[in-house]
Amino acid sequence: MKRFTAAPRRRRWPRRLLWVGLAIVLVVAVATLVVRRVYTDGLRPVSTSQRVQLVTVKEGASVSQIAALLKQQGLIRSTWAFKLYVSGKDLRDDLQAGTYNIQPNQSVQEIVSQLTHGKIATNLVTILPGQRLDQVRTTLINDGFTSADVDKALDPAQYADNPALVDKPAGASLEGYLYPDSFQKTASTSAQSIISRSLDEMNQQITPDLRAAFTKQGVSTYQGIILASIVEQEVSKPADRTQVAQIFLKRLRMGMTLGSDVTAYYGAILAGQKLSTTYDSPYNTLLHKGLPPTPISNVNASALQAVAHPAGTDWLFFVTGDDGVTHFSQTYEEHQALTQQYCHKLCGQ
Repeated sequence: MKRFTAAPRRRRWPRRLLWVGLAIVLVVAVATLVVRRVYTDGLRPVSTSQRVQLVTVKEGASVSQIAALLKQQGLIRSTWAFKLYVSGKDLRDDLQAGTYNIQPNQSVQEIVSQLTHGKIATNLVTILPGQRLDQVRTTLINDGFTSADVDKALDPAQYADNPALVDKPAGASLEGYLYPDSFQKTASTSAQSIISRSLDEMNQQITPDLRAAFTKQGVSTYQGIILASIVEQEVSKPADRTQVAQIFLKRLRMGMTLGSDVTAYYGAILAGQKLSTTYDSPYNTLLHKGLPPTPISNVNASALQAVAHPAGTDWLFFVTGDDGVTHFSQTYEEHQALTQQYCHKLCGQ
């Protein structure tokens, strides 16, 4: 007589658990579809308008800053979608500075293509914020002006009656005085007219109130422009600029060195040397007390206002980390700790 052994019963999952698992899968699927829909929608043109808008991307601007600028001007639907698209296509380092003609009927893909290929507005001459005088010269030559015309246009003697230069020491160049902006260029436009318009805009910034505010901080107007050019080079966020200006003004009053790397770099560039913080020149504020002899670049309104109206903080040190965040401290020990924690690539660690 044969004996039959019953087959082992399969373990059954509780019905409730099966429903929970199914619900999770369904939620994830729906969420994925929603995110994809939102992302796709965020890439679409804002409208059908063909109105051309001028957008100036500053040198060194981050993807977040560019996205915010485009959103502010009503040219993209979503900063998140813009940043995700740029990141997904690995185009972060391909976005180029310049002034662009962009229309609301362009998709994010089209705008990014324009920014990565440097398709700048060809009927404009753009002086970017933070440019040195030699860089402005190169810009003008690249825009079609002859080197002889540009050199003549950069001679301060051509603008002796321009009120923007009333505080400029005799013999000093136009370094620091060419206000950054985009200027329309036609076939008859001269390099001198571009420089003249830039100086006119600088004059609009150097108001009696600004001069009075500089005096209140213990610096002359020219010294204020010098300090603003250092702030311009050191940090880009307006809130950081007011705090960095506070640090430099405090150091000047205490008789300390400003300790600015960018001034040392400028001195090395003028001498035709490699960028170095150790090259000894009158511009090296790591080695010499006080301000450098001249501005080290042009400036924009936020840098000028930062020096005129510094933050009410009491910092003495700052370091900008590899992530672009500026960290402030009151003691050298705190500064060293922050440098070791946040600044490796930029600080050569």
